[in-house]
Amino acid sequence: MIGMIGIVTIFAMVFGGYLLAGGKMAIILKSLPFEMIIIGGAAAGAFLISNDSSAVKHTLKDIGKVFKGPKWNPQDYSDLLCLLFALIRIAKQNPIEVEHHIEDPSNSAIFSRYPKIQADEEAINLICDTMRSASMNYDDPHQVEEVLDKRMDATLQHALHPSHALQTVADGLPALGIVAAVLGVIKTMGSIDQPPEVLGKLIGGALVGTFLGVFLAYGLVGPFASKVKTVVEEDSHFYFLIREVLIANLHNHSAAMCIEVGRQNTPAHIRPKYAELEEALKAVKQDAA
Repeated sequence: MIGMIGIVTIFAMVFGGYLLAGGKMAIILKSLPFEMIIIGGAAAGAFLISNDSSAVKHTLKDIGKVFKGPKWNPQDYSDLLCLLFALIRIAKQNPIEVEHHIEDPSNSAIFSRYPKIQADEEAINLICDTMRSASMNYDDPHQVEEVLDKRMDATLQHALHPSHALQTVADGLPALGIVAAVLGVIKTMGSIDQPPEVLGKLIGGALVGTFLGVFLAYGLVGPFASKVKTVVEEDSHFYFLIREVLIANLHNHSAAMCIEVGRQNTPAHIRPKYAELEEALKAVKQDAA
């Protein structure tokens, strides 16, 4: 919703201010389709040249994040801590039993309590792979921590690629606007024998290209890239929470301490409150009993 409000605000302020200043939309509207073909088409072509098919699909999909926002909400973080608490508790009490859950999470009664988390492949793989490493009796938990850090850095960089791709397009749009403007000037020079009123409209149409390139770059595509990056980084806290809790478990802390470590390392605006989380963990204990 806030993304749509931002787009409406941009158009209202830019074109509203132009009209209030006495500007006329006729020249812009007449030139807009042709300038958009040149600038938008060139930008789309450059985007396709600089990215492979999977990156193109990933970027187009991630544009929706501008309007949807982060995937994970505070309740999801609370559910994640409850899920990890249940798994760690079982692993400490009965290591054999926890293997059934981490080897087949799609049919696990514990994972099934949290369908949103269960449906996220990255979260499930991160939990199961790390707990599987713990079951292999690693002598040095720092080895697992190092592997996790490299894996999560690689995953984050991959997730940030769409924002980089969009930002590259945004960086190129002003130059493509100049290309369209130069073509408009060339067209104008071909009609140099026309009267001033005709030349004025042709020059105005050419300048629409410069305007459109800058407007798209800094008013739409650039902010889209920034928003996608913000949402990806926000969602990454969910996976870093998994890391914090499971690394604490590798250091042989109690299940409750592992969860508290994760809770305190969660950003304040999405951090579950201590009292509410305690109630949720009590419910987990009762279900296990």
